[in-house]
Order: sequence, then C-alpha cells, then structure tokens
Amino acid sequence: MWALQDEGFRAVIAPSFADIFHGNALSCGLLPVTLAEHQVAALIDLAGEQPGVECTVDLEAGCVSAGDLRFQFTIEATQRRRLLEGLDEITLTLRGLDTISGFEASRPRWMPDLTRAEAAP
Repeated sequence: MWALQDEGFRAVIAPSFADIFHGNALSCGLLPVTLAEHQVAALIDLAGEQPGVECTVDLEAGCVSAGDLRFQFTIEATQRRRLLEGLDEITLTLRGLDTISGFEASRPRWMPDLTRAEAAP
C-alpha cells in the first residue's frame, strides 16, 4: 500500500478486496473502491482504448468517473469521514484525550498506571 501511495495513488478499484488488504488500505489512507466486475472491465477497456484517460474517484460523491463512464460506490460512513478528514487510529484516540485523562485521574492509586512515576523499591 505504501508503494501505491508513494507513486501518487490515492485509491484502488477492483471487484473485491481481501479483508486484510481492505482494512490496511483504509488504515493508511488509501481508498479501496469496490465496483461490479463489468464496471471494472469497462474502465480497463476504456484505458486500453484511450491511453492516458483520466479516472477520478470522488469520495464525497461516492463516484468513479472516466471519459463517459460514471459509477457509484459505497463506503461505510465512519471510514468515509476518516478518509475525508485524514484521521487515523492515533488521531482518533487523541481526540478523546480529555476523557482518557479524566478516567486515568480517577483510577485508584493501587491500580497499575504507566503515567505515574513511582520510585522503584
């Protein structure tokens, strides 16, 4: 996935994706777009007929377009929002830092806490 992104790809289009690839792609900000086989075949045929044709994936509109072709796709709302806002697991966790800090502060002192520096015996 990193190699695809290093080459400037922000999305990949296929009739299906392995679960691991799909999840990893979303985690690193690469959009996996699932289209029907005949739609993917139409895009490939168009690329063969018109080398250099531009293909646009519009995440906000949920649409892939190239030449006269236009196909809708769906993505889970949470994943869509994460990609549009550039959020990853760490960023999402940091958004709840106040809540996490409040929880940690309310824990009894006898419970393990990696944030409290305690003298070693």
